[in-house]
Amino acid sequence: MARRGVERFAVAEAGAGPYGVAVGPDGGVWFTLVHAGEIGRLAADGTVARYGLGAPQCGPSVITAGPDGALWFTRMRDHRIGRIDVDGTASSFAVPTGDAGPYGITAGPDGALWFTELNADRIGRITVDGEVTEYPLPQTGAFPSLITAGPDGALWCTLNQANAVARITVDGEVAVHPLPTEGTAPVGITAGADGALWFVGIGGGLVGRITVDGEVAEYPLADRAARPHAIAAAPDGRLWFTEWGAGRIGVLAPDGRTGGPLDASFDVPFDGYELPGPGAEPHGIALGPDGAVYAALERGELVRLAPGGTYG
Repeated sequence: MARRGVERFAVAEAGAGPYGVAVGPDGGVWFTLVHAGEIGRLAADGTVARYGLGAPQCGPSVITAGPDGALWFTRMRDHRIGRIDVDGTASSFAVPTGDAGPYGITAGPDGALWFTELNADRIGRITVDGEVTEYPLPQTGAFPSLITAGPDGALWCTLNQANAVARITVDGEVAVHPLPTEGTAPVGITAGADGALWFVGIGGGLVGRITVDGEVAEYPLADRAARPHAIAAAPDGRLWFTEWGAGRIGVLAPDGRTGGPLDASFDVPFDGYELPGPGAEPHGIALGPDGAVYAALERGELVRLAPGGTYG
């Protein structure tokens, strides 16, 4: 159903746990069901398909479009990397380090997929043929979380428990950049249209920007308890992010102001867009090719914010 520019799609029963979301090469919106052990697809006409992975407790978490026309995702609980074709055929590959807890994943500039290992303080690389290489981080207990390809040909990831952002080259060289605000606990990260990396701090209630040289700027949210989780960059320079603790979708303008008009009809509050209904708990977020914003909600839904819409 639609409400003031927000479309809601029921994609799963309560407890299935929509979590990661990505737009596939087929135009479908693909998502993980972390508690049900499934991958789902939302079609343009609103129909939903769900694909079991043969392991209900595998914990599919973050999903991304791969360079081979398939979707790739992490299986956090059984420590594997999954792959699913657009026809729903799924396979998976084991991670060499036991109990690694693979979590974030992104397509790299080298034609491979790169992923984080929450429990092992490592960054992994997997080829489309399933060959895995692991690179250790220079500190323990860092809890590497989400990862993205940067504009400099390297990979960038958040170190949630180390209060830092790390850069790793395709050759495995790692540099760590500490963040100025204690307790920021960064999770989501994305490459912005301005040539920098943008991240959100779930502990600090802020959006941050880090240049490829490691210079950091921070933009506190109006609601510091909103617990921002994931972030995605739009071609127009806007940064869209989920406020997991507040049931909102936020936006940061390129000049560091939250909110602001896209056009005359885009009249929104500066501190985020309230999602209709209780218990939203938005997690993953992605941009569609038409400029629409998609987010996965814990309560069993995907939402779509239409480009140029107004939100209450």
